[in-house]
Formats: sequence, structure tokens, C-alpha cells
Amino acid sequence: MRTTVGIIGAGPAGLLLARLLHNAGIDSVVLESRDRAYVERRQRAGILEQGTADVLRAAGAGERMDREGLRHDGIELRFDRRRHRVDFPALTGGRSVMVYAQTEVCKDLIALQLREGGPLLFEAEALAVEDAGTDAPRVRFRHEGREDVLECEYVVGCDGFWGVARRAIPAELTQVFERTYPFGWLGILADVPPSHDELVYARHDRGFALLSMRSPSVSRLYLQVPDGTDAEAWSDEEIWDELERRFETADDWRLERGPVTQKSVTPMRSYVHEPMRHGRLFLAGDAAHIVPPTGAKGLNLAVGDVVTFARALTHREETGSAALLDAYSETCLRRIWQAERFSYDMTTLLHRAPGATGFEDRLQLARLDRIASSRAAETDLAEGYTGFPFGRGSDEVMNDPLR
Repeated sequence: MRTTVGIIGAGPAGLLLARLLHNAGIDSVVLESRDRAYVERRQRAGILEQGTADVLRAAGAGERMDREGLRHDGIELRFDRRRHRVDFPALTGGRSVMVYAQTEVCKDLIALQLREGGPLLFEAEALAVEDAGTDAPRVRFRHEGREDVLECEYVVGCDGFWGVARRAIPAELTQVFERTYPFGWLGILADVPPSHDELVYARHDRGFALLSMRSPSVSRLYLQVPDGTDAEAWSDEEIWDELERRFETADDWRLERGPVTQKSVTPMRSYVHEPMRHGRLFLAGDAAHIVPPTGAKGLNLAVGDVVTFARALTHREETGSAALLDAYSETCLRRIWQAERFSYDMTTLLHRAPGATGFEDRLQLARLDRIASSRAAETDLAEGYTGFPFGRGSDEVMNDPLR
């Protein structure tokens, strides 16, 4: 089997890349180790930055998002029983975010790919990327019980931290930067309408809490818990009681309870792999970087990566110049490190570290009070949350057909 771009992984990054390349007249093949049902139901991120939503619209994958997604023009910060709303459009020149689950993004892109795009092979396990440093890389994979080879001009690894793509870059050429946090998130899905119409980020002496949602009738909520916590060690009633404590306010706001349908614990870590390119192998998404979920950056960073690659390859096809492809890693990493910085800031702002002192508690409250009282500090948060440009100035991004 032969193609121009071999894409490993049919998460949102791989699927969106296939769509962008299809729209640019560039052929690709997508290999996904799981079956379609698994991909369409795995729960991940639910917040799309302004730029991500714009990319999906430009790619022809935004119709259901605009119909069923929930546009949010701000978030609420809670601390010391106080409430402060951050107004995104007022602080960013009109930008907002969209609440639309990754599962739904994948469903939309899969439907488009199967209807209009190139081959999308489910249950096709990538075994190795070979000859990555040459002009003719290959992906060895297993599908329908037999091994095969996908010959490519380029390979893009969208196969996550445990995938084969990252391992194809020689260790002596790489640098790894990481941080592991001593806490995680106990998350629940509940069949109850959200208790607030925007996301609520709460800093409390007992730990962080987040009120989010998947739809007008389904709530997604999180509690900071010690690293290694077993989700089943918490009863539903204990979770609701603890959420109620951490969201407490000085007014009459109430947390609505409902049946818990899913419960899990998410570890918290930061990770960056440099470089993101070796020869004609390019890394995108979790294969190259991981952020703690506090800043809602994971999916959005992956979108930035594949937009950068699609733009660079289209430029190569149209002009013969490989300058943008050669700059891929550097271009992506500028945005990635800003997102890592933002996610770190949000995490340390809102989570109480084990053994935190009164001094550290007061610093957190002072930082939150600064955001609530300074337009400059509030703007910095709003700009980071709604998203950094995809490697260009915001005006160029908005006018770029690839966004």
C-alpha cells in the first residue's frame, strides 16, 4: 500500500489532519489500532478553543458542533467563598470557547472521512515506523490478521504517548522535559443539568474542584485527589458531598445532584518531547506533548500541530519549498511551551499541594485576587484560555483556509 502521508492514530488529531489534507488535494491513509466503536466513545477533552472551532468549521466539520455545542463566553473562578467571572470576549476582542466533547468531534470527522476521504483502517495496529530518516519512510502494521507495509512520503504520528512513532526517533537526538504532579482528578459524568451555565474553577483549602458539562442535561465534575486514588474507593454520595464543600459560596448558589454514570481518576503530568520531527516523521498531539487538564489544552495543542503540518505540506506542494516543513518542530514548540506555561500556572494557582504551608495558601489567594482586580492579569488568563495562534498572527490565522 502506498500514499503521500501515512497517519498513525484516528483520534481528533489524525482524523482532522486527514480531512485537511483531503481538502488540499493530498492523499493519506489513517491507521487506527482500535475499532470504530472504541474511538467514538472514549472520553477525553470537551473544551475547544476559538481557533480549534474555526478550524473545524473551515474543514467542513463544524455543522453539528455549531448546532449542538455550547458556546461559552467566560469561566467563573471561586476562592475564599467568592465568585469572579472572567469575560472572554470583552478581554480578547471577541474570542470564546466551545463545549463539545472529543467523542463528538471524532464522530463527525470519521463520518466525513468514510464518506469523502482516503482509507481509514480500524483495527490496524502500527508495529513500527521504518526508515524515518530517509525520503521513503514506511509503516509496518497488522490488519485483519496479517502484516502489511504502508509506503509513504511522510509519516505523522498521532498515536499518543505509548505509540510507535515517538520511539522511531533515535534517543540520542531527543530531549525530554517532564513534571509529574502529586495529585490527580477524580472525574464523574452525571445525568443532571449543570449547576452553572459556564465552567467553574474552584480553589479550596481541601483541594481543587471543577464544574463542567457535556450537554444541557449531562454534567462533568472533577475533584482533586491524591495521586494513586482508586475511583471506586469514593461512593457517589461522598463525591457529591465533597464537591458541595469545595464549591461553597457566600450566596445562595446550590449544586444539583444526580445519578453518576461514569467515574475515573486522571493522573496529572506535563511532558514535552523535542524535537517533534526526524527526517520525514512528524509527531503530533500526545505523541509529543502532554499537559495537565487544568488549562483544557490537550486536544487544542494537537489541532495546532496538524494545522501546522498541513499548512507546511500544502506550501511544499504549491511552491516546492520545504521551509515550513523544516520549521515544523520549532513552530509547534513555541505554541506548546506557551500552553505548558499556561497549564502549569492554572494548576499551581488552583490545586493545593500536599503539605502546602499557610504562606503558599496566601500566595494562591493573592494570585486569584490579582486576577479578580486587575484587567491586565485577567486578560492574560482569558487570552491563554481561549487559545494561542497556530504559529501565525491571529489575523493571518483567521484568513488562512487551513486556519
